[in-house]
Amino acid sequence: MKITYQTTCINYLTQFHSQSWIYIFAFLGIIYYHYFMLILLLILCAYLIGSIPTSIIAGKMLRGIDIREYGSKNPGATNTLRVLGKKIGITVGLIDIFKGFFAVYFLTVMIPDHGHFSAEIRMICAGVAVIAGHVWTVFAGFKGGKGVGTAFGVFLALAPMSSLITMVVWCAVTFGTGYVSLGSIAGAVVLPLSVILRGAIGGYLSVPLTVISLAVAAIVIIRHRSNISRLLRGEENRFGKRGKQ
Repeated sequence: MKITYQTTCINYLTQFHSQSWIYIFAFLGIIYYHYFMLILLLILCAYLIGSIPTSIIAGKMLRGIDIREYGSKNPGATNTLRVLGKKIGITVGLIDIFKGFFAVYFLTVMIPDHGHFSAEIRMICAGVAVIAGHVWTVFAGFKGGKGVGTAFGVFLALAPMSSLITMVVWCAVTFGTGYVSLGSIAGAVVLPLSVILRGAIGGYLSVPLTVISLAVAAIVIIRHRSNISRLLRGEENRFGKRGKQ
């Protein structure tokens, strides 16, 4: 009986050891379930905020038209400005910028700091989600704008000085050449360079911030590939030229 009892104990301990990782993960899952749900909720809310199709709403409410059927057919602030005029276009652009800033600066405050995800990581998660929502909006068949304004709002919260440098470059190129698309492409190139240089000069280069700035720059440039083709052919519309209505 003694041998049987010892054998039973050994078998039980061996079985427990082989399954211990399951118990550990289950225990950790119970502890952190609430926090991870909040992170997922943050990402979902940021995506839905970014998905608000401001230009489409403005076109239908104020002019009774679908902005996607006029001008460049892009549901963004630039096309809105050309088709619907400066006041509406600028308003749409400012709302797009605010969407990005609000999601990163204000929405992340709702997530408590548990020490597992830094404030920067939470802000980046919200930033990626709100830009994705603007570019691939669920309310318009996952076809949205090019993300320039919303991305600017995101980095205005994440890296204010780099954002301001980018804005200066965008203004200089846009108003200097008359091409909004060229200004956006130039800004996309300058943004990650500014983040990297400021990090190197300041003695701390944030890897997550650098990666997201490079990713956003790539998305903006890729979304402007048709504009790049028109620029090379000399067919791109200049700033202030309104599309046919």
